[in-house]
Amino acid sequence: MTLGIITKALVRYVNADNGFHSLSRSLNCDGRHGMGLLVALAVLLLPLAGGDALRDAWQYQRDLIAAGQWWRLISAHVVHLDARHAITNAAGLALLWALFARSYRARQWWAALAIITLGVSGGLWWLQSQLQWYVGASGVLHGIFACGCVALIRARSMAGYVAGGVFLAKLLWEQWQGPLPLAGDVPVITVAHLYGAAGGVLAGLLLARRTLY
Repeated sequence: MTLGIITKALVRYVNADNGFHSLSRSLNCDGRHGMGLLVALAVLLLPLAGGDALRDAWQYQRDLIAAGQWWRLISAHVVHLDARHAITNAAGLALLWALFARSYRARQWWAALAIITLGVSGGLWWLQSQLQWYVGASGVLHGIFACGCVALIRARSMAGYVAGGVFLAKLLWEQWQGPLPLAGDVPVITVAHLYGAAGGVLAGLLLARRTLY
């Protein structure tokens, strides 16, 4: 009896329009969105368990891709140099999720992710022939940010114009001066950010912005 009462109370609390529920919804961490975020974070963090062997097997490596290991064009974006690198990208993903998760429907985000991933990998393959290896999700994350900004700008949101302007300034700085100081000692392939952003803009222009929140 007591367990039943506690269970009903928890269900009422989760379903109620209380402060916790409002906060989680504002951060796009409620219900299926919350589960989606956990899955996305797991995709970035679980490969750490494979260590250097998994990273070497999945990283973008030009000679091995040319030899037919095409999966590296995709898998390279979920393996990282080390735990710090992976956690930094996971934190970035959580922030982008809070900002933009509801800007498009789930299937639209899947389409955007495909376009962005192909944009980064295609740009590195076709335009950066001197680049021999690459790992990390930063290029894809830049694409997600760009795609989200397009949704806000199409909605004529001032936040979209401001975020888009700051984002453009960041990209230009990186191409002119190199990585921002906050990058620390992690080697940053700044052109991957540029290719990801280009893919994100393209995806945002192709997809209809979600208007039902």
